[in-house]
Amino acid sequence: MRYMMLMQVEPEAAARAAEDLDLEEVVATMGAYNEELQKAGVFLSAEGLTDASEGFRVDFSSTPPVVTDGPYAEAREVFTGFWMLEVADREEAELWARKCPLGPGVALEVRPIGELDEVDLPADNDWLVKAQEWRAANT
Repeated sequence: MRYMMLMQVEPEAAARAAEDLDLEEVVATMGAYNEELQKAGVFLSAEGLTDASEGFRVDFSSTPPVVTDGPYAEAREVFTGFWMLEVADREEAELWARKCPLGPGVALEVRPIGELDEVDLPADNDWLVKAQEWRAANT
């Protein structure tokens, strides 16, 4: 099963906790964690995200959709990065999430990635077939 771990940061708490951290040590610790994921054969990808001020949000509550530049004043937490893992089950995803070297002000949201065979459509649906082809071409 594939799982995505989304890193959520409460900016003020994370900033306070990071005041005394050594950036080189943080990078080394995270690098060792990513290497452990790779050696275990569960690592699919991981990326850090830029600051919310560089992004935008699209709200589909109206037509046309409304685009708002970041940062988002109402957001108490922001996503700052993610990992995609291929693991046997929820328990293994939880094991890896618990090992992640994050600290105060940071949380992981871990969710399974939906599989195409779980979609309630006939297997020969044109768009379902294309989606399967796209995934196969990108793995």
